[in-house]
Amino acid sequence: MERHELIVIGGGPAGLTAATAARKAGVEDVLILEREDCLGGILNQCIHNGFGLHRFKEELTGPEYAQRWIDEAASLNIPFRTGTMVLELSSDRILTCTGRISGLEQLQADAVILAMGCRERPRGALNIPGYRPAGIYSAGTAQRLINIEGRMPGREVVILGSGDIGLIMARRLTLEGAQVKAVAELMPYSSGLRRNIVQCLDDFGIPLKLSHTVVNIHGKRRVEGVVLAQVDENRRPIPGTEEEIPCDTLLLSVGLLPENELSELAGVPIDPATSGPSVNENFETGVAGIFACGNVLHVHDLVDHVSEEAECAGRAAAEYLRGARAQRHEIPLRSGDGVTGIVPQRIDPSALPEVLNLRFRVRREVRNHYLSVYAGGERIFHQKRRIMTPGQMEEIALKRELVPLTTTEIRVAMEEA
Repeated sequence: MERHELIVIGGGPAGLTAATAARKAGVEDVLILEREDCLGGILNQCIHNGFGLHRFKEELTGPEYAQRWIDEAASLNIPFRTGTMVLELSSDRILTCTGRISGLEQLQADAVILAMGCRERPRGALNIPGYRPAGIYSAGTAQRLINIEGRMPGREVVILGSGDIGLIMARRLTLEGAQVKAVAELMPYSSGLRRNIVQCLDDFGIPLKLSHTVVNIHGKRRVEGVVLAQVDENRRPIPGTEEEIPCDTLLLSVGLLPENELSELAGVPIDPATSGPSVNENFETGVAGIFACGNVLHVHDLVDHVSEEAECAGRAAAEYLRGARAQRHEIPLRSGDGVTGIVPQRIDPSALPEVLNLRFRVRREVRNHYLSVYAGGERIFHQKRRIMTPGQMEEIALKRELVPLTTTEIRVAMEEA
């Protein structure tokens, strides 16, 4: 069986960054496996700008950002295999793969980094009545059709969901000559970044209908129209509020799910709040030698944060391969009032970096609230935020000296001013 020190599953921004970080940390035998025909991941179809502002201090398009890391990996002579799908991953780090050239094969790794990214939530998860006509796409599929294949999905469009991909596609379709008639959002707030609402909807006069959803789809062979309705506080359609909108295309931008089938096959514990692996401050999962980073861990707003976490995972994998593992005493991180999906989920207070970045989301939109961190019953962090929304990831930079070595848990909470 072919053996490697470190195998990285996924050749997108997370996988590329993790592989380069591991190589720089001294791992000579690194292999990247990517199921697509080229490296770069989802960024290859994200031709809009706005990437890299934190990392490179300049605005890049998605392909430009990906190319920076592809070039970095190439300069370090890191090998990769594209067109290679990993079918199975065992707890002892045996990978079963298939590819057009290699066929079915098994690889043994001393360490594995999971960087498979995420996928879009499908129509089947929404329970929308109606037929299954042509003209219903996920926002990411429509993005690929336009930006990679040069095909228009439709000319009169309604978008369900105000995730960032949906907002960006509203602008993209408008620039290509389509008419985006409305963006409907089930929640009373948008799930996308505020800058995308302004630049992609407000600047083009596209209406955003909050607390609305699609309750019916007209058309058998092709979409002919959709019916929108307002929803109540329980997200149930309100009778009498129905509005028919003629259109030939419905795009779905209703959330992303981390791709964790391989993680589950390996016995990696999954956090139900993030739908990704539970990790410690080194991004190591509950299975020794298996690390996770990027959108397979939790869905990010900014690719710059993906790269930041992936670098930590790559360096930690290198430490693991060197055998630098001391006895650990891990404590859990708990979600307090108004907070969900904290990453990392557990830490060793005696092994923290100088600054530990905690990332999470709030459960509702609030203004002028505090974020607080408690070590046991002692408050060790207290900071006011002007506005917080579920659509934007929050971050706390927690200094190592603030965390008592004897504490039994860390709790993050949102509090009124």
